[in-house]
Amino acid sequence: MSETSKFRSILNLTVLVASLGYFVDMFDLLLFPILRQPSLTDLGILGDAQVRVGIQLLNFQMLGMLLGGIFWGVLGDKKGRLSTLFGSIALYSVANIANAFVHGIPSYMFWRFLAGFGLAGELGAAVTLVSEILPKDLRGYGTTIVAAVGIFGTVVAGFVGKYLPWRSGYLIGGVLGLLLLVLRFKIRESAMFQNQPREGISRGNFLQLFTNRERLARYLRCILIGLPTWFVVAILITLSPEFASRIHVTGPVAAGTTVVFCYSGITAGSLLSGFLSQIWGSRKKVVLLFLGMGLAGTTAYLSLRGLSPVLLYLLAGFLGLAVGYWAVFVTIAAEQFGTNLRSTVATTVPNFVRGAVPLITWSFLLLKSRLGYIGSAWVVGGACFALALVSLWGLQETHGRDLDFLE
Repeated sequence: MSETSKFRSILNLTVLVASLGYFVDMFDLLLFPILRQPSLTDLGILGDAQVRVGIQLLNFQMLGMLLGGIFWGVLGDKKGRLSTLFGSIALYSVANIANAFVHGIPSYMFWRFLAGFGLAGELGAAVTLVSEILPKDLRGYGTTIVAAVGIFGTVVAGFVGKYLPWRSGYLIGGVLGLLLLVLRFKIRESAMFQNQPREGISRGNFLQLFTNRERLARYLRCILIGLPTWFVVAILITLSPEFASRIHVTGPVAAGTTVVFCYSGITAGSLLSGFLSQIWGSRKKVVLLFLGMGLAGTTAYLSLRGLSPVLLYLLAGFLGLAVGYWAVFVTIAAEQFGTNLRSTVATTVPNFVRGAVPLITWSFLLLKSRLGYIGSAWVVGGACFALALVSLWGLQETHGRDLDFLE
């Protein structure tokens, strides 16, 4: 095999393994909401208590993701991208297998926390590694494949959660992680990370993001451009049955069906946004286009009346397509910062956006008592889109940027 063929083989395996890592990440993120009710019922939690305990479990998982995002990101910049890929999936796998054997809520919360902590390192490490290994004119394709394959994990989670017992679902998630761990022994470390200077350079210093005004502003902008994605998913899609009655949908709406249409759209959007960013030679133009689509879809969702359930599902699919710029969003974060902080940023940014979900939902619930579902969604959604658009305007274009630089 020629050196060129070997190089292509390594690159293909790296992208494949990174993609499968994000697949496992998204598989678990959707698996828990699906398994929440049957698992709590089996553990003796019934009626209204399921909502309270379910929220506690979700909060423990999100806390794990927030803390894990910082830990794995810093580790990736200090010890290497592969250390994050190995450690995060190993911890996630053990935690999910343990989830299958819990018999009480305290242990359930503990293992959900560790599962979230482990999952937090997946996407950022994958995007960082792929971005640094692929040539600059191809890395947009690589990160697009990572995101698209990953989001397909939600579809598989839907089938697993629907047709298998809840303990089997967690076992499958853990076993998938262990199989992925075996594949990861065959990929290589980023040469860009290995070749960076060791003396006089601070690597993986999370506090360094807050010691310089320009660097902090750049970091916050990377986070804020992702807010509309989770506003759409957490409010408009998750609460679609409640919104349906208020916009006079002509028939019953199933939240599960809405989620399937939305995530199908997100998968398509991940592919489309990534390819467009390569064709147009711009990350910012693509995000601007998708934010405009998302704003238009949100306006239609909150303004139209008398839709049929089918049309609402199609609208949910369009909203998913519009917020499917997640691949480009994470790529922008990785490309904005130097090699000594890239893993820290690429890992913490998506997890901080996920961590903003409680703030988004809390704001919505607070305003709902005064403005109702529709009015509250207008205000919260408008704020998320406005912050994203202003932040995008202030970011530098990063398509084609040479990533071999330091902060």
